[in-house]
Amino acid sequence: YLGLSEVNGPLVVLEGVKNASYEEIVEFTVDGNEKKLGRIVAVYEDKAVIQVFEGTSSMSLTNTHTRLTGHPMEIGLSEEILGRTFDGIGKPIDRMGPIDAEVRRNVNGLPLNPVTRKYPRNYIHTGISAIDGLTTLIRGQKLPIFSGNGLPHDQLAAQIVQQASLGDSDEKFAIVFAAMGVKYDVAEFFRRTFEESGVSDHVVMFLNLANDPVVERLITPKVALTAAEYLAFEKGMHILVILTDITSFCEAMREVSSSRGEIPSRKGYPGYLYREL
Repeated sequence: YLGLSEVNGPLVVLEGVKNASYEEIVEFTVDGNEKKLGRIVAVYEDKAVIQVFEGTSSMSLTNTHTRLTGHPMEIGLSEEILGRTFDGIGKPIDRMGPIDAEVRRNVNGLPLNPVTRKYPRNYIHTGISAIDGLTTLIRGQKLPIFSGNGLPHDQLAAQIVQQASLGDSDEKFAIVFAAMGVKYDVAEFFRRTFEESGVSDHVVMFLNLANDPVVERLITPKVALTAAEYLAFEKGMHILVILTDITSFCEAMREVSSSRGEIPSRKGYPGYLYREL
């Protein structure tokens, strides 16, 4: 499709679209050379509303060529992802070349059936006595860490990555670490800490920086969890997923929701915030 009907913040509207589907990935070519990716977030009649991952700064109504890919957001996965660093939508940013993908997985994963889960019998050792002794991190469970501005939650997250283990077990263990909306110096702190402590070879990092487009932030946790499920279910590893900072994710959702003109819920967040979490 040539041209756009409307550009509004991180969203563009395309009219006259046939056979578009919700969550489908779209490829843009801007000025004949710049490539961007987008995701369809609403379809009605012949109109498609598309979120642009890299932002709409260089896009106008006349200089954009749009191609529907016919498939949802997917990432390439293999055991090579261990020890690598990716951006918020799963592209390598560590200058070590692309991943030789064994499989491609849709990031919009299906929810697990809670009835089919094994009863949790064991725990992940974090090496932090307040967690291990009082709010033990049971395998297969979630553990939120509530914090506030100025508190050292970044150091705590890094410390958990450095120290986490299965205790005395010799089973395979890895960590998927996703940072959303962090400043460059915080991202560099995480990267440096993991390298210096020698744990980076079993950590997969997904970094969405504060100056990266807001729409990427919404996909980062999905990409991280897709990688974690692949390593856990197909490679038989025990995986600890650490997502920081969920507040940035929620604020990104609020920003995109207001761009779409949706009716806000409490504190301006969209009503589907809790479903997303």
